[in-house]
Amino acid sequence: MGKIYVFDHPLIQHKVAQIRNKDTATRDFRQIVKEIAMLMTFESSRDLPLKEVEIETPICKTKVNVLEGLDVAVVPILRAGLGMVDGVLEIIPNAKVGHVGLYRDPETHEPVEYYCKMPEDIDKRKIFVTDPMLATGGSAVAAIDFVKQRGGKDIVFMCLIAAPEGIEVLKKAHPDVDIYIAAKDECLNENAYIVPGLGDAGDRIFGTK
Repeated sequence: MGKIYVFDHPLIQHKVAQIRNKDTATRDFRQIVKEIAMLMTFESSRDLPLKEVEIETPICKTKVNVLEGLDVAVVPILRAGLGMVDGVLEIIPNAKVGHVGLYRDPETHEPVEYYCKMPEDIDKRKIFVTDPMLATGGSAVAAIDFVKQRGGKDIVFMCLIAAPEGIEVLKKAHPDVDIYIAAKDECLNENAYIVPGLGDAGDRIFGTK
């Protein structure tokens, strides 16, 4: 059974407050999203496997723990999920990057796929699926469906802001997936936007509105 982890770290709370502010400029918004993703990756990679090796320090030989392998992939949900990729890569620079392209139908609010490409060895990697907003849960569920269809098994979903409705939908559809959330919000409004939220994350990351 996957776990749901809502971050309570003061640095993450402070940075989330900054990106909620409607007056935060595009450049600052983009940088802070990257920083939050970096901090979230630190915690959500806690169970990466280790192996013991022998090295020599300037003083003596000793045994130390190192990562067993850097078999990690980050899969952003286009386009807003791209804003979190650099933060993950700052912590795990050898990770491969896949992409899932989805858009939300403005009337049905259902996800529609337009692009999906994964690393060939996706089945051997721990996969971080990223999207700043978990609203209805439809896009997250669909993206993880696509990852699993292409062989992905060990999957983590990371988002900045989540609505309770989206968490329940994702948990029900993919109970094996760990969900990491920077801030859990109150609800969705009649337009399926998260309240209080931060507006359209993609527009704010890329300065398109």
